[in-house]
Amino acid sequence: MDHKHLNYFLALAKTLHFARASELCHISAPTLSRNIKQLEDEVGAVLFNRDNRTVKLTQEGKAFCDYANATLASWHRFKADIQEPQQHIYGNVSIYCSVTASYSFLHQILEQLRMQHPYIEITLNTGDPALAINRVLDGHEAMAIAAKPVKLPGQIAFTSIGYSPLVLIGPKIACPISEQLKDLETINWSNLEFIVAEQGLSRQRLEQWWRKKNIHGRIYAHVAGHEAMVSMVSLGLGVAMVPKIVLDNSPLKEKVQVISEAEKDIPGFEIGLAVLKKERHDPALNAIWEIAQSLLTY
Repeated sequence: MDHKHLNYFLALAKTLHFARASELCHISAPTLSRNIKQLEDEVGAVLFNRDNRTVKLTQEGKAFCDYANATLASWHRFKADIQEPQQHIYGNVSIYCSVTASYSFLHQILEQLRMQHPYIEITLNTGDPALAINRVLDGHEAMAIAAKPVKLPGQIAFTSIGYSPLVLIGPKIACPISEQLKDLETINWSNLEFIVAEQGLSRQRLEQWWRKKNIHGRIYAHVAGHEAMVSMVSLGLGVAMVPKIVLDNSPLKEKVQVISEAEKDIPGFEIGLAVLKKERHDPALNAIWEIAQSLLTY
């Protein structure tokens, strides 16, 4: 089975959007569509249900994700094992990211780093993803996993490694908030209290959605970090707009409900590695950069 097809499949499985997946794979959307169809013919099953508006994984598609990830991981391990002897790369790279990014995107990158460059050391700091780009600009860390801002600073080099749509979530427990969510067709959003990010792209996206829907948002709390927003929603303190990848990896995901997929109205996050352009020559940093580009973690 062609590894290229597996990479294309994983890109579409993560983004569920042909245009975004094709952009991340550096091919046209029609070319991506043809490759996915060829893969489905080879597998003998429909992997995606798609219409003019949505793309969703079938049950067979969800199962195939495990196969594709395992196959590509084995391939990368094999390539690392048969590499010709080369000079080892030494160094320490400091990385900043959110807790969610540390065990989703970063996990796969570091797994390959351990095999290919065992002498590179990592210093990891986690925190609010809204601070990621500035942490690199200010010199606190050499590299960050960050959401790509609308306007990327000129000093920053950015390579995409994933995408996450946004979702609106509310509590499942019996509370005044969940009572108002019983009839999703008649929700008065202006009567709901929102848990909002203190700053950053998710806050901007929420305010953009408010303006588009003519919602006068009532703010219950400002929170640093999306993981804490999910926690507060699960307690019945309000509703929130969070990246879907945060919800998918949250231990509290069964205690909240998805009210709406905001992707229909507001774009989500392009996620990637951010470094200073002037530091791209650093061998240790560049090794991580190249591994990230070789892995379709989206």
